[in-house]
Amino acid sequence: MDQVIRVGLFGIGLSTYWGQFEGLLPRLEGYQRRIGERIAQQQVQVVNAGMVDTIEKAHEAASLFRREEVSLVFLYVSTYALSATVLPVVQQLQKPVVVLNLQPDNAIDYTWFNQLGDRGMMTGEWLANCQACAVPEIANVFRRAGIAFHPVTGTLNDEEAWSEVSDWIAAAWVARGMAVNRVGVMGHYYNGMLDIYSDLTTQSAVFGSYIQHLEMCDLKALRDTVTPEEISQKVAQIRLEFEVMPDCDETEVLRAARTAVALDKLVTQFRLGSLCYYYEGTPDGEYEDIIASVIAGNSMLTAHNVPVAGEYEIKNVQAMKIMDLFGAGGSFTEFYGMDFNDGIVLMGHDGPGHLAIAEGRPLLKPLGVYHGKPGKGLSVEMQVKHGKVTLLSVVEDKDAGLRLLVAEGESVPGPILQIGNTNSRYRFSLGVKEFVNRWSSEGPAHHCAIGIGHIAGKLEKLGALLQIPVVRIC
Repeated sequence: MDQVIRVGLFGIGLSTYWGQFEGLLPRLEGYQRRIGERIAQQQVQVVNAGMVDTIEKAHEAASLFRREEVSLVFLYVSTYALSATVLPVVQQLQKPVVVLNLQPDNAIDYTWFNQLGDRGMMTGEWLANCQACAVPEIANVFRRAGIAFHPVTGTLNDEEAWSEVSDWIAAAWVARGMAVNRVGVMGHYYNGMLDIYSDLTTQSAVFGSYIQHLEMCDLKALRDTVTPEEISQKVAQIRLEFEVMPDCDETEVLRAARTAVALDKLVTQFRLGSLCYYYEGTPDGEYEDIIASVIAGNSMLTAHNVPVAGEYEIKNVQAMKIMDLFGAGGSFTEFYGMDFNDGIVLMGHDGPGHLAIAEGRPLLKPLGVYHGKPGKGLSVEMQVKHGKVTLLSVVEDKDAGLRLLVAEGESVPGPILQIGNTNSRYRFSLGVKEFVNRWSSEGPAHHCAIGIGHIAGKLEKLGALLQIPVVRIC
């Protein structure tokens, strides 16, 4: 699979101008080269179609972009241009278009400009700075043609505008990552948990992900091959990545290590990029023994870019993968409680946690019972790093469509429930009541993914690339 992201870049102008205003075309082409060089710094291959100023060049640019299979198109409005020379470039691509309305400087120096004396020279100078002139015309035509477009307005040196461009490229990388991802689904749904049931075909259709169905037999067969040396190495990793509490029985640590090695082998054998699972087995049976020992291994996989979601929650493992591809983490979570005294919402989950976004070292604790699940064993207790966080839920509507539900908040210090589960304290600008009401009213499943940083803007751009709605709560 080609791992290179290609983005298209073309400038637009009016060919009539070039013979009228000396030096205007090379000046604008120079600006376009600067833009191409800046975009290329984002680890993408820029397919630059040059200046499109005629219908013929528009068709040539469209053919180039199709041939190079660009993931995203940047349109640089270098000066006024006819919309008829713009439309053919993107009409058949079916790719979102980012319209770069970037003028050279913050403003024309009016005093210098008005002292030039030569009105032809003055007009040429103005045309080199009139990027905004064509944007409404282009927007009008794109809207009427049903073409998705997204304007970025600023200057060539505007870091805020370039941050937007970077977010678009990051979203393109995530869309590619989701498209090539192999999602393992092992076991079955938690009986009666209707909100997590999902249409797997829709997941593939929207994200492009391949769904790999797995059997518990696959995991058991691999677990049977684990050697004492592999167990010893995995125990060392467990003690490195967790604070193993003194009351953890060594036999439980060895059991968790053995299963963790088997999970690594499962990921390698089936080339998995993420996994969701749930199983119960018969009381005191071998499969129950295996499934009760997966938490440590699944947490380590999640920390190393293979997100794992419990309760067979494929929608949420998709959300976790998205967050992980953005470099934000993505830990499995749900509402745990509301603290009206402190104005925070407690959120967490039993089972896997994203160790790489933990505040301090995550704790590995023994549990005599897994609430609502069979078996007993080791579990993870951790808080998400204090600071900015983003919540993401992949929501499936009654018409089988998907959308992204997003909220930004803050992970704050304070007491948590020390029950051997992941749980953290989150504060949202809406306040506890309004946040819970508005989030719940959007109809998500009760699970979501939590990641560090505020990345709602990037998620909105990903939604645009995937052509699915994004609802931002706060």
